[in-house]
Amino acid sequence: MENLFAGMFSPEWLAALSGILLLDLLLSGDNAILIALACKNLPNHNRRKAILIGGFGAVFIRIICTLFATGILATPYIEAIGGAALLYIAVKLVTDHREEKGEEASQPTTFAAAVRTILIADFIMSIDNILSLAGVANTVPEGKWSLIICGLLISIPIVLFGAQVFLMIMLKVPALIYAGAAILGYTAAELMVADKAVGACLLPYALYLKIAFVAAVLLIGWYINHHNKE
Repeated sequence: MENLFAGMFSPEWLAALSGILLLDLLLSGDNAILIALACKNLPNHNRRKAILIGGFGAVFIRIICTLFATGILATPYIEAIGGAALLYIAVKLVTDHREEKGEEASQPTTFAAAVRTILIADFIMSIDNILSLAGVANTVPEGKWSLIICGLLISIPIVLFGAQVFLMIMLKVPALIYAGAAILGYTAAELMVADKAVGACLLPYALYLKIAFVAAVLLIGWYINHHNKE
């Protein structure tokens, strides 16, 4: 355990921890938005359970991915595939209002389906968190693992509290669901641009790709929702 706690509370370690805290605040926002979107159609008694499972699941996924980060992140096309999958999830979440006509329309989103969506998308979105966390932790080699552990622990309350806040706001202002989905679309574009295989080709068009993904989520979501109301 000496190696694990080596370098803790040194000026360099504390400086790196403050950077990790800032990154957690910035990068955990999309995870919190995702959880809120996935839980918005659940019955009240299931929302808190889904948020807890989704939040802790997100952190567990980050722990596993961090342990294998080098191999995972070095694999070509992983981030590109993840970006495409996240784009699909963003559209699905913004159109999943259960306002369709028919018997199935009156049934709320199932607890298992919401948790499954959260865990799959959290796995995809953990890539940027892992890269950032590992990058900052590597600046203090002696305290690398203690910084990673602290960063993961700090992200738990941020994700859980943030998800509940976003869910409360979305339920009061349903139009913000589109804003949440747009952020997921933007994140999907960032993942594709960062891919080891296709990222170099997409980098000159990164801004256009992000705008296109956000526009696609909003337009497809609006069209499907508008069509289902007719």
